[in-house]
Amino acid sequence: MADANHPLQYRDFRYFWVARLCSALAQSSMIVVIGWQVYDHARLTMSVKEASFQLGLVGLLQFVPLFALTLVTGWTADYIDRRLVSWLCLALQTFCAAILAWCSVTGSISLAPLFFVAVLLGIARAFSNPALGALAPQLVPPHILPRAIATNAIASRIGSILGPALGGYLYAWAPAMPHVVSALMFGVAVFATIMIRPLASMALDRSPNPWRQMVEGITYVRHNRLVLGAISLDLFAVLLGGATAMLPAFAHDVLKVGPTGLGHLRAAPAVGAMATAFWFSHRPLSRRAGVRMLIAVAIFGVATIGFGVSRWMPLSLACLTILGAADMLSVYVRQSLVQLSTPNEMRGRVGAVSGLFISASNELGEAESGLLAALVGPVSAVVLGGVGAIAVTIVWARLFPALRNAEALHEIPVRKA
Repeated sequence: MADANHPLQYRDFRYFWVARLCSALAQSSMIVVIGWQVYDHARLTMSVKEASFQLGLVGLLQFVPLFALTLVTGWTADYIDRRLVSWLCLALQTFCAAILAWCSVTGSISLAPLFFVAVLLGIARAFSNPALGALAPQLVPPHILPRAIATNAIASRIGSILGPALGGYLYAWAPAMPHVVSALMFGVAVFATIMIRPLASMALDRSPNPWRQMVEGITYVRHNRLVLGAISLDLFAVLLGGATAMLPAFAHDVLKVGPTGLGHLRAAPAVGAMATAFWFSHRPLSRRAGVRMLIAVAIFGVATIGFGVSRWMPLSLACLTILGAADMLSVYVRQSLVQLSTPNEMRGRVGAVSGLFISASNELGEAESGLLAALVGPVSAVVLGGVGAIAVTIVWARLFPALRNAEALHEIPVRKA
């Protein structure tokens, strides 16, 4: 049974956790299958490098809506019921899964519907990420928040572990099945979000200048060197070092393990990440949080290089597992810093800016990886990305002493807007 200081002791957080678990399962399953379908379809008429570029476009198409809507989505999360925003976005993702299921059943799957769904997923995530991120701190007391962040990460990582494997196995059975199952899981997430009770309204500035309110999130991040250093480190390290975009190419042409092996490769980082999140849900960092974040990002780069040069499936899985564990430590510190140092009435807007950085590192990183792979091949692209992540860590350690000197997360003060 959860102890009195564990976030799962709180009813609304339990519903929130279920929603995150089901949506993570559905998203991970969909993304791995979309990646495989794009690459597999492209390889019918394109070379390895050209097909790798198509993989990069999937990430770019998800990033563009988030980039264009960041100011609006952050404002929405602070001025509209965060529960309503969350479940509407989950409903849109349910619709996306249904579209791909229909196309797969009717045999009309092609790059066009896959790219169209990627755009819709980008829009849904642009609105849902700041809303869900700002919702979690309202469901537990402040002193439990670091443990809540780690516990929430467990749900995400369970989804990241089981979702890709589930998607790979279901796709091998029938191409439509992973999308059907994703639609059902998104439906459960919608129900769980609706079950969260209404929250106390926030004392917000109701001035008639929404544009000024929108840009306040950017201004806050720009002046908070601790938050700026944490989220920009993640941006550039993962932007350069992200290997996940190239996993279909590695599964198809380097390791030659097929869609089932791709599911295992996609799940491996989440195995390491979940183990790390589970540890921090019970043992929050008590000292040297900033230094440990920097070390973790450097390890992330080294593991990326190891994966790039590996030609043996067990070694590749081991490198991806280490990569995921290191990334989770970085995510845990970054999210704790952002949530703990930001006043509640600004969490949506600051979360939107942070989400833009995260999406830039993930989706835009996929586009960068695809473009680089088109030039030098997927293996060289991954290795060079790992080297870049290590270089960024060294530079950021000097540029942001506030990050380097950050100690216990529970001691981070809330800064006023």
